[in-house]
Amino acid sequence: MPGPQGPHKILVIGEPGIGKTSLIRRYVDNVFDKNYTATLGVDFALKVVPWDNGMQIQLQLWDIAGQERFSSMTRVYYKQATACVIIFDITRPPTLRAVNRWKADLDSKASLPNGDPIPCLLVANKCDLPDRPIPKEEIQALCDEQGYIGWIETSAKEDVNVNKAMRYLIEHILYLHEDDMEDEEDSGSVTNRTLKVDDGPPSKGGCALCK
Repeated sequence: MPGPQGPHKILVIGEPGIGKTSLIRRYVDNVFDKNYTATLGVDFALKVVPWDNGMQIQLQLWDIAGQERFSSMTRVYYKQATACVIIFDITRPPTLRAVNRWKADLDSKASLPNGDPIPCLLVANKCDLPDRPIPKEEIQALCDEQGYIGWIETSAKEDVNVNKAMRYLIEHILYLHEDDMEDEEDSGSVTNRTLKVDDGPPSKGGCALCK
């Protein structure tokens, strides 16, 4: 795993038309364009996030096309990922059902250096739309069953919770890094700690992240 400042490879995956590219553009450039063309294969975006103690967290956001789940290339795209954002459209129930297949594909093809699954944040995008046929209880149940680190509602169009979602993911990455450092200290291979994160991982939950 890269050091705390990265660069951290963040996968952004999910079905076509759910707003992956829009969410990335909102986060990286703070813009929204309703006329985005569909991503073909994979696209990339970079962002440097100012953090505590003068750290600069470097993120590489990999925007993977929705059709790529059916491609053998996903194994290449997933390689050396630090974390993942799996997105669905909160107004389209089939896109929520599809996240199980995306996560299964990821878990079968990639893992962290210690063998643990790549941590995934589940994102319910387009929460600005009035049609909301998916109950929050269903999302929370899926999140718990599939081992997500949490879930959150977002709107790339209205800039709702986009930065909060990514900050939560970064906090989790830093917590994992701190945990790895402690394991190495216990084995006697590290003598100095390079990062201090509050005890325990960020709290899980959907609406809990929105508060």
